[in-house]
Amino acid sequence: MSTPNNRVHHVRAGELDGHAAISGSTVGSKKLWMGMVVNPPLSATDNHHHGDSEAGIYVVSGHPVFVYHDGTREVRIAGGPGDFFLVPPFVPHREENPDPHEPAVVVIARTTQEPIKVSVPELYRLTEEPA
Repeated sequence: MSTPNNRVHHVRAGELDGHAAISGSTVGSKKLWMGMVVNPPLSATDNHHHGDSEAGIYVVSGHPVFVYHDGTREVRIAGGPGDFFLVPPFVPHREENPDPHEPAVVVIARTTQEPIKVSVPELYRLTEEPA
């Protein structure tokens, strides 16, 4: 049975499907994926990109650090509650939570239905979009 697409959908706190709150499978969205991620203290993701999806990130709590490569060196951008980040398509990056006590909680919106994550061995500067 398909999810009705002619009404407003409400996903209550605690009703996430894994990390996903809004997706084709949860509420029948066609172009938007949204979810929440909790990064534990002293954690880091692997180096990765999100394919042709843009990712918009809102920091709910904690102080995550987003790391990417500008072609010369790694760039580290620290965030805090209320901050927003945009990760463009295909840009290799990683998220870190250097805090030894507090988790970093972020809400993510993506422009693709699937939560694409492509692991890469190292960070590198994206010089042009893949074909």
